[in-house]
Amino acid sequence: MANEKKMDCVILGLLCHEELTGYEIKKRINTALKFFWSASYGSIYPALNDLVNRGLATKREDTGNKRNKLIYTITDEGRNYLKEWLALPVEKDELRYETLLKLFFGNEQGAEQTISHIDVFEEKTRKELQYLLEAEKSLKDCLSDDGAHKYYLLTVEFGIKTYDAYLEWCKEAKKLLMDNGE
Repeated sequence: MANEKKMDCVILGLLCHEELTGYEIKKRINTALKFFWSASYGSIYPALNDLVNRGLATKREDTGNKRNKLIYTITDEGRNYLKEWLALPVEKDELRYETLLKLFFGNEQGAEQTISHIDVFEEKTRKELQYLLEAEKSLKDCLSDDGAHKYYLLTVEFGIKTYDAYLEWCKEAKKLLMDNGE
């Protein structure tokens, strides 16, 4: 399992909670997971086909409307695969921000441009923090409805603390750049 694709485990994890179409999987990744994971349709659909071929998920056609949808469900083998992966040590946590890359080389462009990048990052962070705060409230209101909610809440709270720190850093970074009068 050392070479498993993380996308397989993301999909299996989502399917543990409910049956989903490929479109719905992408939507969940773009909302619930967007603060720490991303994926394109180009990676989701091949992974879904592979999961079905390996017996980790099944697919069935829903002909209930004009568009034939393929609905995916996790199998018992898929649940076992996911549980094995969850028990493995984390291989790599990665942080990649283009804003920080541009900041690192900011001396070449100067403080004004760098502050502009920080302003954009700060605004995006404020918007995403608001989303996380709303998710936190919703999850706290329904913690007893589903055992998975406490785990979702933990990731949301991590995001809130992280985004609060990002906002504090933005303020400090802009102050430093402005105080130095570059």
